[in-house]
Amino acid sequence: MSTVALAMRDSGAMLRRDFTHSKRNLMMTISGIATPVFMMLLFAGVFGGAIGPQGIDYIDFLAPGIIIMSAGTSSAATAVKVCQDMAEGIIDRFRTMDIARSAVLTGQVIGSVIRTVFSAVLVVAVALLLGFSPTASFGEWLAVLGIYVMLTFALTWLAVAFGLKAATPAGANSLTLIVQFLPFISSAFVSPETMSAPVRWFAENQPFNPAIETIRALLTGGPIGNNAWLAVIWAVVISAVGYLWARKQYSRPKTK
Repeated sequence: MSTVALAMRDSGAMLRRDFTHSKRNLMMTISGIATPVFMMLLFAGVFGGAIGPQGIDYIDFLAPGIIIMSAGTSSAATAVKVCQDMAEGIIDRFRTMDIARSAVLTGQVIGSVIRTVFSAVLVVAVALLLGFSPTASFGEWLAVLGIYVMLTFALTWLAVAFGLKAATPAGANSLTLIVQFLPFISSAFVSPETMSAPVRWFAENQPFNPAIETIRALLTGGPIGNNAWLAVIWAVVISAVGYLWARKQYSRPKTK
């Protein structure tokens, strides 16, 4: 069997292990999937009439931002699970086993991406019930999925690195807070034009904003501009940083 085939087989085994752990830690899994839905219900139902931009239904403005936000909120569960594996010593055991070294982390990443995509599907379903009216064609929906998966993949590798780096699960969760809260300082909830100049500059140039603007444009028929390329570039950069950092941490034995 070739090296690639062995790596795929071992990654599949680790993916099954990841799903088993997700079922055993059901509350954490449900929390990661459902939190974006609760945020959408909160902002659409409570704050929407006060902070929504003029000329557009707030749910149409909000839904793309919550879709992207779901990619960040799911990262916490991934970081915590990886840190728990490190604390329990199972990662050290995997290092001594005759399995592809990449499979342990790859299985975690694939499992997290699948759960996060499910969370985004749930967000879209609830948004439609709240009156979300996208105008996207089938091809544009595929483009939305592509941008979303790229960003999710990038943030998941970063979350894995956080989990390998942190000393405790609580510490791993804390490291992901910046990823979870960055969407709040973007165009996810309000237009940056309403922000003060320094905050507006940050909101328009931080990693999440191009993805939010691209998905919003694809779903509602607005202009994309250069946001799509910026979203792809950010995803590639974050993926590279997360992957290289995670691989370095994984190759380094955990000190007591």
